Amino acid sequence: MPWSRRMLVDIRKWMTAEEYNEAFALCQFLPGPNIINLSIVFGARVRGAAGATAAVVALVAPPTVLMIVIGVIYAHYGDAEALQRILAGVSAAVAGLILGMFGMMLKPLLRGNWLRPVAIVAIVVVAIAIFRIPMIWTLAVMCPVSIAFVWHALGRAGEVQNLKKPGLERGPDPDQGGAS
Repeated sequence: MPWSRRMLVDIRKWMTAEEYNEAFALCQFLPGPNIINLSIVFGARVRGAAGATAAVVALVAPPTVLMIVIGVIYAHYGDAEALQRILAGVSAAVAGLILGMFGMMLKPLLRGNWLRPVAIVAIVVVAIAIFRIPMIWTLAVMCPVSIAFVWHALGRAGEVQNLKKPGLERGPDPDQGGAS
């Protein structure tokens, strides 16, 4: 996931940070691996069903071949102490990548009214990590709460009415004869 965010948002600029966060949030709730879900969402957004298929194949094929090769090597040399130390180092690097991605995904939430999103993140982390409340129950409570916060914020900004009128989410469509 950190590499996908870096490529889609930072390098290729195919998505904004906000779009990535929204797609990633959706993929968290869909069944299956998040990265596969994200590739389907992104591919479908760009080129429909063909794009979703191409994105999944491009995402899955190279790592699958690589993991088969690494699996064969590990089967022969997995007991080597040096390899065990290398894998421990890789584990630490992966933890760092995940924390870095967390920081990058948090940035868009800190724009504007940042107190509510940060409070929701903190409540979820405390509920799951400290109080050991099952994730399903935590999400069952916090998802409606976060949706209500966003709905309330949009309503105060006058954007709820615009969301109800087709074509006004992003302004007039020039192809439909709207003003440019």
